[in-house]
Amino acid sequence: MENLIEKVKLLSKEYLDDVIAWRRHFHAHPELAFEEYETASYLAWHLEKMGIEVTKGVAKTGIVALIEGKDPDSRVIALRSDMDALNVIELTNAEYRSQNEGVMHACGHDAHMASLLGTARILNELKNEFSGTVKLIFQPSEEKYPGGASVMIQEGVLENPAPVHMFGQHVLPTLDAGKIGLKAGMYMASTDEVFITVKGKGGHAATPELNIDPVVIASYIVVALQQIVSRNATPAIPSVLSFGRIIGNGRTNIIPDQVILEGTFRTYSEKWRDEAHEKIKFMSEAIAESMGGSCEVFIDKGYPFLVNDEDTTRKVKEYAIEFVGKENVIDVEMRMTAEDFAYYSQKVPSCFYRLGVRNEEKNIHSNLHTATFNIDETALETGMGFMAWIALRELGIEK
Repeated sequence: MENLIEKVKLLSKEYLDDVIAWRRHFHAHPELAFEEYETASYLAWHLEKMGIEVTKGVAKTGIVALIEGKDPDSRVIALRSDMDALNVIELTNAEYRSQNEGVMHACGHDAHMASLLGTARILNELKNEFSGTVKLIFQPSEEKYPGGASVMIQEGVLENPAPVHMFGQHVLPTLDAGKIGLKAGMYMASTDEVFITVKGKGGHAATPELNIDPVVIASYIVVALQQIVSRNATPAIPSVLSFGRIIGNGRTNIIPDQVILEGTFRTYSEKWRDEAHEKIKFMSEAIAESMGGSCEVFIDKGYPFLVNDEDTTRKVKEYAIEFVGKENVIDVEMRMTAEDFAYYSQKVPSCFYRLGVRNEEKNIHSNLHTATFNIDETALETGMGFMAWIALRELGIEK
């Protein structure tokens, strides 16, 4: 095993310059959800150049590739990367900054794709060292409902061949480059978008007695709904209900006819999730009616919560200690952020882990989804090598 782990590390070091170049290409040419056509072509070209079988156009722009070792039908695992970028205007001064104005890889998906391409190259080089098949999934639209994962599953990505385990990695800017972060069990929250339209009767602000003020009604609704988490949620089930957008569109002396509220609800229980949806609807409608108005509530049910299989994650932690050393393996906390990898985790025993990309000395520490987000690119050596090591350990490599 020591000989093989050294092979993986040497190949990771050898391929690093290429993987950095791939990552910079992706970063300079970001594409939004379900629009990743050039990204997909670039990925497919490199995979085919490696001699890897590729299926294109899954879930519109997704790619599935297979690397077969000895006895390919004996066991199948899947490795996943997301592909899409965000509507963010980049403010870094990087030479490879986005050339698509208003679109940026501000969540690290460029690093995920480049890392998985590097992993593919390593595993393809070492395919005589394992038994079974590695399924590579390059997935569109992680950032946009309904989520590319759900569409890929509908189109059969978890079949023919069916993986017994699935693995995904995501960069984490609060974790130093070279480190791996893991959390078994519940890890990331479900996410729903809440839309409430409060209707009243607009008019002159100086004659409120002639109006039904939707601004006041909406204000009461926002405040009252905070009780759903503070007074109704079980403390053992983390929950968040936040409103980030309120549109009244009146004037200093004009009360509008309606107010629109937009927010998010996140939690870790499907039962409580459904109950909370009902409470949001009931309380909003009741408050509006009691104040002479009305309201319409629409809740767009998004990704489920992400659960890391306990046994699978325990094994991945062992692999991480083998690959980067115990001092570089960190236990991370539950997060209220969401990920559509959750759809896979609900179907297949999975592990979604974190790759450290922070480097204070290089002034690389901006958070995800910010205009100045960047990564320490040396982390890609760890990213591609560790994912390759997971695959090798899962497919029959013994201590």
